[in-house]
Amino acid sequence: MEQVNVHSQREAAPRTPWVVGVSGASGTPYAAAVLRGLLDAGESVDLVVSRASRLTLLDETGIAFRDAHWREDLAQWLARGADGMPGTFEVDVARVRHWSAGDLGAGPSSGSYPVKGMLIVPASTACVAGVALGLSKDLLQRAASVTLKERRKLVVAVRETPLNGQTLRHLVTLDEAGAVVLPASPAFYAGATHIQDLVDFVAGRVLDAAGVPHSLYRRWEGELGGGSRPG
Repeated sequence: MEQVNVHSQREAAPRTPWVVGVSGASGTPYAAAVLRGLLDAGESVDLVVSRASRLTLLDETGIAFRDAHWREDLAQWLARGADGMPGTFEVDVARVRHWSAGDLGAGPSSGSYPVKGMLIVPASTACVAGVALGLSKDLLQRAASVTLKERRKLVVAVRETPLNGQTLRHLVTLDEAGAVVLPASPAFYAGATHIQDLVDFVAGRVLDAAGVPHSLYRRWEGELGGGSRPG
């Protein structure tokens, strides 16, 4: 019996998560929608929530994200709708692993740690600059640098307007390094009737860039007026 158990453990598929970094830009509902989409698709997640993003999360949702109680805080956050309504979604966070942003010895800080790629949602201009310049001042930036050097998928959902020349140059640097620069820019052709629809469109485009299947928004089918009809 012991030999069977050992064999089955060896045969078990290794956990290969997506790293999701949440920076301090406004747009925590985007991050929540991406996280829900990954979990709905059966993906595992390694989550890094920056110090600045915790202030934004508190301001936008009233939720204090605490390292010691991250599971409870994350579940509360992901259950919340973009309109602020608690209990809108039912989410199981069992496949999420949280790493403190100050833990530079964490798994995602090394290229030998197996991950599928990284999604930064939302990405502040400070985060964009740090990753473009290779500063690695915290785990979020370090994990992004590792993702680039290992030639893994990096999606940067920048959330800022207007953009100055310096930030635009940083975004070009990321694009040239192989990242997908994805502005958090909702579209209206999918027939949005609620703020959650606009949030889900951006989240869906992030998942599209990562190659993760989802049904977060109505896709364009080449027919004018399709978004005005009921889904």
